Amino acid sequence: MARFVFHRTGLVCSMIEGMKGEGLIDYSSGLFLTAPRRTGKSTFLREDLIPACVAAGWEPVYVDLWSDLSADPGRLIESAIVGVMREYEGSVKRTLQDAGVQKLTVFKMEWNLEQATRLPDGATLTDALNLLYQACGRMVVLIVDEAQQALETTTGMNAMFALKAARDYLNQGLSTPGLRLVFTGSSRDKLAHLVLNRQQPFFGAQITPFPLLGRDFIAAYTDNINQKLATGNRFDADDMMQAFELVGRRPEQLAAIVQRVALEMGEAPQLGELLKANAVEMQASAWGEYEAAFDPLTPIQKAVLMAMARAAQDHTSFSPYRSDTLAQVGLLAEEYGQPEANPTKQTVQAAIEALRDKGLLWRSGRGVYAFEDTSMLDWLVTHQGQKES
Repeated sequence: MARFVFHRTGLVCSMIEGMKGEGLIDYSSGLFLTAPRRTGKSTFLREDLIPACVAAGWEPVYVDLWSDLSADPGRLIESAIVGVMREYEGSVKRTLQDAGVQKLTVFKMEWNLEQATRLPDGATLTDALNLLYQACGRMVVLIVDEAQQALETTTGMNAMFALKAARDYLNQGLSTPGLRLVFTGSSRDKLAHLVLNRQQPFFGAQITPFPLLGRDFIAAYTDNINQKLATGNRFDADDMMQAFELVGRRPEQLAAIVQRVALEMGEAPQLGELLKANAVEMQASAWGEYEAAFDPLTPIQKAVLMAMARAAQDHTSFSPYRSDTLAQVGLLAEEYGQPEANPTKQTVQAAIEALRDKGLLWRSGRGVYAFEDTSMLDWLVTHQGQKES
């Protein structure tokens, strides 16, 4: 039986127009999409954006920086570009020969395309993307999924700066644009560190919230499920939407709930209640994990996390060692049971390192901070709001 796929035609058309520079929003300098994990970004890239790029006459290059967390992000980007170049080996050779190169080289550097997974020493991403653009004869669209992973290593950050240089080179002085860049991220705070200040490669670019799936998806999904059920024993779209909201609009989790309900063999009047009960149970299980991780922390560690959460709510960067941040951490630590905490830079630094060791806090190579799991941020904000009320 065919897998259910919900195509987001209107959304992808607006993005393609923006990448052409013809839409209401101009994405010609880069498209930065962010949404929580498991909300459908990667599926959208594979099922909608990449086919739309092909239909527009462009050459998509896709790389998922979470596909191999043991590999350096910069190397993964290189490998993806080289892999597509290999598909155009004949054109690459002709392009080089037309340029007067006698051997198979890239800008005077020998390179065996059949064996290469990396660029030769001395070659840049601009060199490779320019060569691919000339070989395929159409605009290249580089799509980097979970791009915030590049912040983890020096090589990854260097690759981001190199892509910015390639974008500028391939979009200036050419009769037609040569490159478009698309970056996605599961953490807005992390992805924003590519655009926040003048020291970042894409300073000035805007982060675009990826629209979560809504009622149009639920209507199509419910109809698809109901076609497999008996006429008198079918799901209601409103019940399905309520369950979808409870699991953070995550399609995979909704599908897991539907399968669980099917195994419970509920009758039609019970299906809605079974959906809700299973969704609440799934949400409680996930939030229970965050509570179990949070409760054993010291008051200072809890205070640091809460101060970070408030900064994230205000869309401001978290500067842990500023005097106002230290004062805020002190007040929060008192609320968590440590009166007159008077935190210093050293105690806050120790708390940060402990939180990193526990996998709760992330720090880039350039010393910026974010929650490792943005869903924990949601839980913490809700948890604190309930506590204060």
